[in-house]
Amino acid sequence: MSRFEQAADAAWTPMFVAWIMALVSTLAALFIGEVMGQLPCDLCWHQRVFMFPMVAVLGIALLRSDAGGWLYGLPLAALGWLVAAFHNLLYFEIIPTAIKPCGEGPSCSGDGMTVLGSVPLPLLSLAAFTIIIALLLIVRRRSSP
Repeated sequence: MSRFEQAADAAWTPMFVAWIMALVSTLAALFIGEVMGQLPCDLCWHQRVFMFPMVAVLGIALLRSDAGGWLYGLPLAALGWLVAAFHNLLYFEIIPTAIKPCGEGPSCSGDGMTVLGSVPLPLLSLAAFTIIIALLLIVRRRSSP
């Protein structure tokens, strides 16, 4: 087995888990929007822009056994994380804001937008991006010669 194949094998599991996380997050967002009929706020839309393509990017990397797929997924996850972090700072009123991401139109601050009655969706999004970033950094470390 070549060194490249060994690196790809070592990186496959964390890449797969990152892909599963992106897939579950995407399906959950689609379920909330399409089945439950709850439209996302502006910042939730922006987070979707970074989460949804990761399903394809990481999936293709897995199909090709490309350990270098972290290079394409990490920028998407990092940008999504920044939006999610900002959203949480606004949601938990840690920073004051002149804009209200959930003020006009749909709101993610209602009781219907929590999981288990107390975990808000913006916090779940931040957790998902954080986990994906950690997993892709593991892939990076394992795929380095």
